[in-house]
Amino acid sequence: MVAAPVRARQGERAVVWVFGGAFFASGFAALLYQVIWQRMLGLFAGSDAVTAALVVGAFLLGLGLGSLAAGLAADRLAPRRAATAFALIELGIAGFALLSRPFLYDLVVEELGPLMTSRWEVFAVCFAGLLVPTFLMGLSLPVLAKAVVARIEQAANRIGLLYGINTLGAAAGTLIGGFLIVGTIGFEASLRAAAVLNALAAAAALLIRPWLSPDRPEPAPRARAIAARREASALGLPAWTLLVFLSGFLIVALEILWVRVLGIAGQGSAYAFPLILGVFLLADGAGLLYGARWVARVEDPRRAFILLQGWAALVAALTLLGLWLIYPFPPFAETMGVDANRVGTAALARLSLLAAVLVGPPAFLLGMSFPLVQKAVQRDLASVGFRVGMVQLGNIVGNAAGSLASGLVMLHLLGTAGTTSALVLLAGLMLLWWTWFAASEGQRERAGLALAAALVALVVVFPRNEAWWSRIHAVDEDGETGLVAEDRSGVVVLRLKDGEGPMFISGHAQSRVPFHPHHVFLGAIGPAIHPMPKEVMVIGVGSGGTPYAAGWRPETRTVRAIELVQPVYDVIRAYARLAPNSAPAWLARDSRFELAVGDGRREIFVSGRRWDVIEADAILPYTSHSGMLYSVEFLRQVRDSLNEGGIFVQWAPTKRVVQSFVSVFPHVILLRPISVLIGSNLPIPWDPDEVLARLDSAAFRAWAQRAGVDPRAFAQMIAAQAVVWGPETVRREGEINTDLFPRDEYYLNNPVEWPDGTWH
Repeated sequence: MVAAPVRARQGERAVVWVFGGAFFASGFAALLYQVIWQRMLGLFAGSDAVTAALVVGAFLLGLGLGSLAAGLAADRLAPRRAATAFALIELGIAGFALLSRPFLYDLVVEELGPLMTSRWEVFAVCFAGLLVPTFLMGLSLPVLAKAVVARIEQAANRIGLLYGINTLGAAAGTLIGGFLIVGTIGFEASLRAAAVLNALAAAAALLIRPWLSPDRPEPAPRARAIAARREASALGLPAWTLLVFLSGFLIVALEILWVRVLGIAGQGSAYAFPLILGVFLLADGAGLLYGARWVARVEDPRRAFILLQGWAALVAALTLLGLWLIYPFPPFAETMGVDANRVGTAALARLSLLAAVLVGPPAFLLGMSFPLVQKAVQRDLASVGFRVGMVQLGNIVGNAAGSLASGLVMLHLLGTAGTTSALVLLAGLMLLWWTWFAASEGQRERAGLALAAALVALVVVFPRNEAWWSRIHAVDEDGETGLVAEDRSGVVVLRLKDGEGPMFISGHAQSRVPFHPHHVFLGAIGPAIHPMPKEVMVIGVGSGGTPYAAGWRPETRTVRAIELVQPVYDVIRAYARLAPNSAPAWLARDSRFELAVGDGRREIFVSGRRWDVIEADAILPYTSHSGMLYSVEFLRQVRDSLNEGGIFVQWAPTKRVVQSFVSVFPHVILLRPISVLIGSNLPIPWDPDEVLARLDSAAFRAWAQRAGVDPRAFAQMIAAQAVVWGPETVRREGEINTDLFPRDEYYLNNPVEWPDGTWH
């Protein structure tokens, strides 16, 4: 017969593992929601760096408020009632998820989007839109801690264990969701699948509820609680909350650095971000689980916590430095260098290995530190929820501060290399504080001092920003120079030899100087067809070929070019100083060109301006967020923003792009073999011989000569028979790209096919 204490321990373990499974499912769903909701709100707020950071800030603010509320209220719950509260939280999140399509997309994006113009209005709407689910998510850990911690000596282990399992669930949601679910069934169906997981988590909590105590624990005697706290740590809850804030700041700031560096290595594909984030969460969760077991052997959690921050910063900076050193050498340069094509399963496998090396070790070390905090602050069963909530609040506020400070300020002012050095110095300052504090207690902290010295030495030898990105982009000594610019919106490098070379934008060699002929054709064809193109808009700038070519006709009064990545203009202006008679120099000084920074889709959405010609620069369809410019919803916005007889010109990289385009515009021409689409509400005056004659006129030849392009190359671009659709042309059935299912972005799940002209 099993003794009662043994049965009790078995029952406690069963409770922990059931709630662990529920919390895993909850974490899985939460990351699916985060990815999809941020994408929906990106359609409302725009995809530029500032508004994207505001969306993240709104998400984290809701989590923080939930943590604060849970910290204040959770200790009023007995374990059984805590299980009920957790179930209601999960059901509330599921309910919001099921309503989020009509609320966040139909109402916020479609109805409120054109009305909100200032950044603070955008932030307020994003915060209000996400408040309910994020507030509920912030409640979950403190409430769950009340359900599973039966004895105070279990607190650090069990809270760390649950948080680790939840983080592993988030990692699974990121990787499985990003690589399989979202790309296979789309955003809306993914929301429903995630809601099912929340419902299962709620059901598990209700099933285990009868096993839990219906009584609230009594507070420990004050004298015993004070003695226990002094025995574990001389730091109180406020001090630990501050330390957790700094740790949260450091880990998210490092995450942003990894996303910047590895995102360029992964060429910004739709799979690169979930891969990087998934590896980060996987390593962080593994660190949490290891820390939950290791914490019992730690005598001084203060020392262990601070040393872990220092080691994490040291390892992160050393691995980044190692990456910088090996980048130009084979076999790395041939497979992951900027001149290599890094799209496809093999490239993603190499990127995952690289992420494991760069992200894994420091994320694991920082994950280990969370159970240490719980060991230090948890002294009384009656206040477990409050202390979990306060520590979690400090961590979330630190996450938010790290995201905003590094993503919006530090990268903007210091660049990637400077931000790395600043974060290393932050960890060094934490170590120096600890050595001083330990000395005040009569301890000699040699390890901390040595680690701080190593961090300072690393800052001294770390490369400066221009040297960092020049080496990454293979600017070598063989007569090449590099024009480098970076800010919060991205990295741009123009690699020059004898005044010519490619321009890399966030890892892609998307354009060059002199311009590619097809970029010039893409810009010139719209004004060549339109009888009077006075107002022209170009989405995407690159090295400037498309917007420059769009301004070739003297009748054109305005060419508004809008670009997400601000450093594009810095590099164009730097090149203009080197080559004052070049086309980029003309682009920079001609007053007809309005060079704007922002999200072109949002500008069309909110500006209310109408255009004779709108053109989209060639955007690779597998690039993350490219679907926002290939969806039928975007195409309808463009159609409604054209003047009578206005035309839209867009590259047609896939069959789905063509299918989406012809489903929106009544009159369409597909030029081949260049694969360029032209759409309008009225018949398009298309005569290839006449258009080629215009593009061989003296006016255009002078314009093209400055760009280094021979117009005779255009004849081959449209040599094949064009495909023409009118209102009476039957549109064949086929897959399209939508805002909520950008299929072409997820090319592993939806194989991409090049248009072949067989469309009727």
